Amino acid sequence: MSANERKTANATSARSRFSLLAGRPAYLRWPLWVLSSLLGLAVATAIAGVALVGLALAVAYPNLPEISGLTDYRPKLPMRIYSADEVLIGEFGEERRQFVPIGQIPEVVQHAVLAIEDARFYEHSGVDYIGIVRAGLANVGESRSQGASTITMQVARNFYLPTEKTLSRKVYEILLAFKIESQLSKPQILEVYMNQIYLGQRAYGFGAASEIYFGKPLKALGIAEAAMLAGLPKAPSAYNPIANPQRARQRQQYIIERMYENGYITEEQAEAAKAETLVYRKEISVPLHADYVAEAARQLIYAQYGEGAYTRGLNIYTSVNSVEQEAAYRALRKGITDFERRQFYRGPEGYVDLPEDAAARDAAIVETLDDHPDNDEIKAAVVLQADPKKVVAVLQSGDVLTITGEGLRPAASGLSPKANPKVQVRRGAVIRAIQPWA
Repeated sequence: MSANERKTANATSARSRFSLLAGRPAYLRWPLWVLSSLLGLAVATAIAGVALVGLALAVAYPNLPEISGLTDYRPKLPMRIYSADEVLIGEFGEERRQFVPIGQIPEVVQHAVLAIEDARFYEHSGVDYIGIVRAGLANVGESRSQGASTITMQVARNFYLPTEKTLSRKVYEILLAFKIESQLSKPQILEVYMNQIYLGQRAYGFGAASEIYFGKPLKALGIAEAAMLAGLPKAPSAYNPIANPQRARQRQQYIIERMYENGYITEEQAEAAKAETLVYRKEISVPLHADYVAEAARQLIYAQYGEGAYTRGLNIYTSVNSVEQEAAYRALRKGITDFERRQFYRGPEGYVDLPEDAAARDAAIVETLDDHPDNDEIKAAVVLQADPKKVVAVLQSGDVLTITGEGLRPAASGLSPKANPKVQVRRGAVIRAIQPWA
């Protein structure tokens, strides 16, 4: 375009602008002219901003890391030692994980996760623009903040990016999300997320979390249980149902509401799930006692594979028969305990000063018994009252037990007035006794 043509175009633009103001009252012309100029400046700024963002993305995209760790996903799985009849006798590895293919993850668990983490997962291409706007409005209008990271963005962050919150990290997170969506299908992305995410208690993935928190496989979970697990990814320690039951329940109730709002469950199902009382798995050790065999197998495998032995998901089968091993274990323990009963009472394992305040006393008992854990059927307890006819003791769970009659025989020599050592109740004696209680 020549100089004369540019002058003509500018004159035409000016005439058109002023023609819009023609016929307007004098007091409106200048405000309208200023408004139209500002609007034009805003549009130009927006276009320039989009161009700059596009340029920055174009420069950053080639520098993104390869995502072969996702396209060829191989999660860290612990080494497990089994008996000859396939009973678990040992598990070694930092991460508790049970890989579950997406086709075997129940819909109720998938829906619970999608409801709270990314309800539009199957509709967006890695970044949910509608979700970003919705989260922004919610954060302005409510005290409860909402995030806008999609499941794909979380996968990108967990695998490849640092934890600090910076603008550059967010840009790379978005770009990686686009790259992941271009190379993996939606079910593959969800499969990686649900098997990789940390859920507390050393559990990685929903398969391991289901076993650790509820003692059952994923396929056996109901709506209430699935919603409880779905609340863990945001903050596993804060929403741990065992350590923080009240806070965890509040989040679970919110997730159930989200499942209903998204059409995953009916109103009746939502109400029933909200009212359900969950039963959690008690912390137990490996059911079969073959510690020496498991350790011998671990050493042999470690010598061959090194540190990779704890992450490759190796299943080791020994020649030990679980029935015979359990019989030997019980026979040995019975012989030792029978021998111990025939001996002079050795006295309490320790003492604790019990405060007068009930809450402080309970806390002191719990802390003390942390240092004196149970040993299978032999339970540790703190004595609250003791005499030759009755002993009252409390377990770490808070259960108060009264032991009388034959149950006192192993400690009879320590309950008489002249006994030395004696169960000194005033200081809170730490004792052990064998179930069942007499």
